[in-house]
Amino acid sequence: MGLFNRKKGGDDGNGAQKKEKGSWRRPANTAFKQQRLKAWQPILTPRTVLPTLFIIGIIFAPIGALLVWGSGLVSEMNFDYTDCELLQANNASNTSSSLTFDTMPSNKYNYKLRASDANAPFNPPEWAFLDRSGTDGVSNDTARQCVVRFDVPADMDTPVLLYYKLTNFYQNHRRYVKSLDQNQLRGDRVSASKLRGGDCKPLGVLNDKIVYPCGLIANSLFNDTFTNLVSTSDSSTTYNWSEKGIAWPGESKKYATAPGNDLSEITPPPNWAQRFPQGYTNSTPPPNFKDDEHFQNWMRTAGLPTFTKLWGRNDNQKLLKGRYQITVNLNYPVRSFSGTKSIVISTVSWMGGKNPFLGWAYVAAASLLVLLGILGTIRHLIKPRKLGDMSLLSFNR
Repeated sequence: MGLFNRKKGGDDGNGAQKKEKGSWRRPANTAFKQQRLKAWQPILTPRTVLPTLFIIGIIFAPIGALLVWGSGLVSEMNFDYTDCELLQANNASNTSSSLTFDTMPSNKYNYKLRASDANAPFNPPEWAFLDRSGTDGVSNDTARQCVVRFDVPADMDTPVLLYYKLTNFYQNHRRYVKSLDQNQLRGDRVSASKLRGGDCKPLGVLNDKIVYPCGLIANSLFNDTFTNLVSTSDSSTTYNWSEKGIAWPGESKKYATAPGNDLSEITPPPNWAQRFPQGYTNSTPPPNFKDDEHFQNWMRTAGLPTFTKLWGRNDNQKLLKGRYQITVNLNYPVRSFSGTKSIVISTVSWMGGKNPFLGWAYVAAASLLVLLGILGTIRHLIKPRKLGDMSLLSFNR
């Protein structure tokens, strides 16, 4: 018996210790921690639901109309030049005035003019392909050109923006988005061993040299370039694009003016070979990414496979009605990923660019809510239901 008594006594001691230890983790006996707070759950009745539907619908309708009206203030012209290089090439000796132009197919261009100019007439755009490959004195990045002529049906108010548009390009891919090194872009010195095992892999180190800038995003930088607009009726009349102020404010803070590594330690990305055929040298140093707003825009990855990025702008001069010509230096391949590339010339309004979708979405939601409110009101008037009627319970039927 003594043996059992001692064991029982020992159990009491351990139980007390466990109980004492357990109390340390017990939440305080308050309404909040013990989940005893008072709660209120609204009872949904026709008198509360139906007015709510009408009120929300009445609020959404003018918001949607305002957004549609704001989008209607914007003029936008879109020219898809992907297939320009498939045209019969003009001779290298041809000047822009002697090029043979073809009419651009109707599915390759799109005019979305502001509401006041919606019926303005215009002639179909024309395009021509000029191949000067192998010509003396012509650099590789300007050897193949697409010349596009188009009408501006009505004056376009400032600011006038020039975008390039890509389709079927998934900048939002997980590995693509991560493929960069922020420390390297900020000008810090980075080692080859760090880049080999970092997010830039497999474009961190090539031939025992550090890739600057490393990663897939920088390697796939868009490198088609665009000239200023030239009037076809007067070649001395040009409309100039500024490449300043095209990036988001504060983007330049992410980049340095020069790399943190010596020139002998770094090499350009593989797809930059045309721009830097001899690599980085004292005569052809790495770009100043702090001032290169085209690079900054490209590194700010898009969330959807179809996107536009700002290439140039004019904040001081209207784009007057007339026929203009723009030359595109063709360097960027898009057929490998079944994509397209386009020129987009647009104005802006207080709500941004041309995008009526959000406004019509508000209008559609308002219409649906009001319709549900009307149907609910009719149903309530024709066949009302008493609130709290026990006979309507399933087990009483």
